[in-house]
Amino acid sequence: MERKIKKQVNGFRTQDGAGVDLVRVLGHGTVEEYDPILMLDSFDSTNPDDYTAGFPMHPHRGIETITYVYRGQIAHRDSLGNEDTIAGGEVQWMTAGSGILHEEKLPACFLQA
Repeated sequence: MERKIKKQVNGFRTQDGAGVDLVRVLGHGTVEEYDPILMLDSFDSTNPDDYTAGFPMHPHRGIETITYVYRGQIAHRDSLGNEDTIAGGEVQWMTAGSGILHEEKLPACFLQA
């Protein structure tokens, strides 16, 4: 079976969450073509000031999220008291249930001076 590339998508720099600088590869303008993927972001900065504010508590209204950490760590916490930290080479698959809030941030140990 021969496969052909239908479309190439270039990411663009933007901000989300509490001012996190990121590269959005897939987003609002690509939902129709890349369904069921709603969003694909890359956090590639080596400057901690670009992402330490994270993504404060927010809802997802019942979707699946997949987080892959290539290098570094990220902490997830939800309004039910669940929390976990994933590190380089790890993947987290999360069902973001309707009515439950969650946040993504650097682990507390990285935010202490």
